[in-house]
Amino acid sequence: MAQVPQTFFDALAVRTWCGLALTALGRAREEIDAINVYPVADGDTGTNLYLTVESAATAVEAVFAGYEAGSGAGSVPAGKPSLADAARAMAHGALIGARGNSGTILAQLLRGMAQVLTAEGETPHTDGNGLGLALRHAADSARQAVAHPVEGTVLSVASAAADAAEGTEGDCGTVARAAYRGACVALAATPGQLAVLEHAGVVDAGGRGL
Repeated sequence: MAQVPQTFFDALAVRTWCGLALTALGRAREEIDAINVYPVADGDTGTNLYLTVESAATAVEAVFAGYEAGSGAGSVPAGKPSLADAARAMAHGALIGARGNSGTILAQLLRGMAQVLTAEGETPHTDGNGLGLALRHAADSARQAVAHPVEGTVLSVASAAADAAEGTEGDCGTVARAAYRGACVALAATPGQLAVLEHAGVVDAGGRGL
């Protein structure tokens, strides 16, 4: 898949992110499975995240395929999917394909992002500020969906990513890189927040996946 500098958020960015995320999780799934000790040491966090993203990516590809197959004929509009089309498909695909606790939380994160990216009656959130808003809503939505949020987990990593994104001015690439750096710092801190991680000498598996 061709990669180009991404300065704004659109359907292609969603598609590219899904593809790259799936590839990265495919490489790291065994490593993530191996450090999965919280909340249960069942060794499947990496696999569950991979399968959840695979479902999201498949849904996004189906949207693009529909536009390509029906371009200029029949019920499917000509052209390419909108950001809302792709974000909606991504979130729905993750939801129906969610596996385990980690996959369910990831689906909530993507759903939160999609709610901002598909908001009707507003200017499309295609810039860096819009991405920051989407990451903030994603982190807050996922936290609210968990009955008893625990620090030192994927929720902490998602919140740190959103905090870093909110404090950054620039295009989508700049904001995404800031969010990634914030997430990495939070991930490294997880053993100090959860005794079970410190005892095992690992970081949180869900946070590593994110």
